[in-house]
Amino acid sequence: MRFFSKLGWALGVSALAASGASFPASAETMSGALSRAYSNNPDINQQRAAVRARDEQVPTAKAGWLPHASGNLNAGRQVSEISNLFGQGGNTKYGAFPRGSGAQVTETVFDGMRTANSVGQAESSVLQARETMRETEITTLQAGATAYMDVLRDTAVLGLRANNIKVLEVQLQQTRDRFQVGEVTRTDVAQAESSLATGRADYAVAQSQLETSVANYRRQIGVPPKQLQPAQPIEKLLARTVDSAILTGLEENPTILGALHQVDAAQAAVKVAEGALLPTATVQGQVLQTNDTSGFPNYNQWSVSVVGAINVPLYQGGAEYAGVRQAKETLGQARLAVDSQRIAVRAAVASAWGQLQAARAQIISFQAAVRASEVALNGVREEAKVGQRTTLDVLNAQQTLLNSRVQLVTAQHDRVVASYAVMAAEGRLTAEGLGLGVVAYNPDIHYQQTKNRFIGLDTPDGH
Repeated sequence: MRFFSKLGWALGVSALAASGASFPASAETMSGALSRAYSNNPDINQQRAAVRARDEQVPTAKAGWLPHASGNLNAGRQVSEISNLFGQGGNTKYGAFPRGSGAQVTETVFDGMRTANSVGQAESSVLQARETMRETEITTLQAGATAYMDVLRDTAVLGLRANNIKVLEVQLQQTRDRFQVGEVTRTDVAQAESSLATGRADYAVAQSQLETSVANYRRQIGVPPKQLQPAQPIEKLLARTVDSAILTGLEENPTILGALHQVDAAQAAVKVAEGALLPTATVQGQVLQTNDTSGFPNYNQWSVSVVGAINVPLYQGGAEYAGVRQAKETLGQARLAVDSQRIAVRAAVASAWGQLQAARAQIISFQAAVRASEVALNGVREEAKVGQRTTLDVLNAQQTLLNSRVQLVTAQHDRVVASYAVMAAEGRLTAEGLGLGVVAYNPDIHYQQTKNRFIGLDTPDGH
């Protein structure tokens, strides 16, 4: 049982401790690490900004319902010369400074429902972007959990490799002592030296792997690992059966929901394209003021007009028809994408579920293997003392025990990682689903602030 106490210690220390670096006394938990990732990971924050940018498509589409107003000013210099047609005098010249101003307002009364369908398309696009954001959050949290467990696993493995070197050093010294008194041969010494050299090489590999995991942890979480506390699998949060997990994934996975919103947007795009074939009706109001026009000083003119117009498209080269056909093909593509995502989610859930079950079984088997290897090693050592076993037998037994311990550590790591993978495939690996102590990002706040905002350059947060 001494091994399990050592294993518990190894899984509770940080990578920095294993490398000999100093660190604060505070410890990090899985929940705390994932909370950091949820709040600070640049991939998540980038996607949140993308959703806010997508929100602006809604007021852009609604602009088709609002009037378009413009004003104009003009000024210049004009010289006119009028000839006397009746020969009663010379030519008359006039100099003037013509200038004018005006305003024009145009309101679309009917546009073939293009604006209404464009608004629907924009709203579906916003919902699709939100699902993409949720997918990014799930992916980031899963990557953060995996990075956390990788550091724990590699720290434990490094500790086991270091302990193995100490054991092999003692074994080598004992073998050399026995060689001096003639109990063993030079071959036994060489075998012990070879095992120690191999153990040191394995330690170097384990140290390199730990450094890689530490770097990945920092990339995902945003800070270096401190004292990482042992983490437990989240099996209590999962569906009880693989069929239930698959059903949950088909209902809640963001890749499927996002693909469904993309179908809605594609359907609206077809209606927008068809609207180009329908008549449009507009009303235009115009006010103009001109002074000193036509070369006559002090000549002023006002004009006010209200004009209604109906435009009926007859044939314009076939571009509109091609646009409709293209939109329909895009709709078909979006529907096929939904089927593809459903197949992918079903496979992801089943795969992660299988990995979780395998890790559970492996833990039981490797625990038994560790216990048996410990008994076998003790027996081989005692038998070697009376000459019934060789040094190679002892070294092989020691290596078998080490391998079983490393396999057990890896299986414990795989169980936790697989449990997070199942929840991610279900589409429920979110801050709310995990119960993280963070304020959940609500994309609807920005949407409500912008959906009917038709003037102003500043974003709601003041940028």
